[in-house]
Amino acid sequence: MVSFETFLQPNNPVQRKSSVKMGYDVPEGVDIRGRYDPEFSKILARDALQFVADLQREFRNHIKYAMECRKEAKKRYNNGGLPGFDPATKYIRDGEWVCAPVPQAVADRRVEITGPVERKMVINALNSGAKVFMADFEDALSPNWENLMRGHVNLRDAVNGTITFHDQARNKLYKLNNQIAKLFVRPRGWHLPEAHVFIDGEPATGCLVDFGLYFFHNYANFRKTQGQGFGPFFYLPKMEHSREARIWNNVFDRAEKWAGIEKGSIRATVLIETLPAVFQMNEILYELRDHSVGLNCGRWDYIFSYVKTFQAHPDRLLPDRVLVGMGQHFMRSYSDLLIHTCHKRGVHAMGGMAAQIPIRDDAAANEAALELVRKDKLREVKAGHDGTWAAHPGLIPACMEVFTSNMTNAPNQIHSMKRQDASVLVEEDLLQRPRGVRTMEGLRLNTRVGIQYLAAWLTGAGSVPLYNLMEDAATAEISRVQNWQWLKYGVELDGDGLGVKVNLDLFGRVVEEEMARIEREVGKEKFKKGMYKEACKLFTRQCTAPVLDDFLTLDAYNNIVMHHPIGLSRL
Repeated sequence: MVSFETFLQPNNPVQRKSSVKMGYDVPEGVDIRGRYDPEFSKILARDALQFVADLQREFRNHIKYAMECRKEAKKRYNNGGLPGFDPATKYIRDGEWVCAPVPQAVADRRVEITGPVERKMVINALNSGAKVFMADFEDALSPNWENLMRGHVNLRDAVNGTITFHDQARNKLYKLNNQIAKLFVRPRGWHLPEAHVFIDGEPATGCLVDFGLYFFHNYANFRKTQGQGFGPFFYLPKMEHSREARIWNNVFDRAEKWAGIEKGSIRATVLIETLPAVFQMNEILYELRDHSVGLNCGRWDYIFSYVKTFQAHPDRLLPDRVLVGMGQHFMRSYSDLLIHTCHKRGVHAMGGMAAQIPIRDDAAANEAALELVRKDKLREVKAGHDGTWAAHPGLIPACMEVFTSNMTNAPNQIHSMKRQDASVLVEEDLLQRPRGVRTMEGLRLNTRVGIQYLAAWLTGAGSVPLYNLMEDAATAEISRVQNWQWLKYGVELDGDGLGVKVNLDLFGRVVEEEMARIEREVGKEKFKKGMYKEACKLFTRQCTAPVLDDFLTLDAYNNIVMHHPIGLSRL
């Protein structure tokens, strides 16, 4: 795992050198160790960097404390403890408070599309017909220097309305329509460093760099053009406790005060995508009550978090990942309680991701996939969700039709679907063991997907179409931790009649055979040019590690950091 201390070592192997002739104009205590580019220097303006540095200095100790609290919670779970509702905050859960009213600009969020901050993607997503586009600096982005900086350029141009893209291969010009989706931005989680930006001798917190640069450059134009006096709007990932929401709330207060805009102008939706956070939903909303516009069911990360939380509990082994859907009692309970909690507090309860992508060469298979999407979205809207996520523009009409026809043209269901029946859900409902079988094909699919996703991530792509699904870091994490869990406890593959137990020898053979299959599927030339062997080595090491790493991307991050010579960042 990458730590701050790792990056402070003078001979750190990730600090690969390259030459640079110009540097960024930086304030005192700030070093930029990414490649110099004149366009990037407009994003990394001195005042913008000062704003980021001020946020880092004010909140870094709070962030470090929150990360230490995560470690302490992990120790409790590894010693047999279970997450649960906190008795000390029962007064918040039982209170009659509500969040600030939802701004009219984001009252209707029936379908939201997500994707990385790549230029063509930004244009297509804003033009897609979705109500919201969540531009992602997190799970759908490989956070190398080029992707991050170009992402900020792209979002600045999008907010300004000037973004265009000329596809030379097709000789096609992409530009914004008159009617576009509302823009939300998802910064990285609290745990991720930004190793190209050093502040006072240590790497900056990745999410403060993402938030700070975007807010600094775009808050004024966004409020005029998209927010109807509110905004900017954000999605906040990977939280485990309300203390982490409190830090975000204070960051927002600080940014609003700096900009001279009203308290509560910034609005954010929190992804409930860790198992500990489901027991903190009221508390998270309470901390963000002036800035909240709801919670979202980040269901893929939630499955990953279930395994990670119970990594020392051999009685809680997952079945094949394809069997861990919303039909599982613990998943359905999580969704129902989220809806009840959000609507009680007056904010949106957003549904999960439809990860399917169009199957262009098989009409029957494509229709079958669309039917699965429709059924999933019908379940969500009837349960009371106010909107849902789609990974591809091709899914938006189907998702929109389901939500529109079942919401009688209301912008949301906040006041019409209170879900009082979910108020009786207890800890055991949220922790119930998932049911289902484990198969050799499940082990193979995990391995094949994990390696291919990592290979793409290492070469700069954080969102990858594989086997008619859009894979991102969350789904790759499920593959990794499930393989690790099965190996650690030597589970029996009981679903296909083989009766074999998962061990290192079996896994080694599976890796070898799946690498051969990947080479056949992608072709020898692409396999040779891609980073499949490096990805295989990394993925295998993570699956067989004696201690489970908290995040795949933390370890993999070593491979994409490219430091330029220190000391040349100041003009």
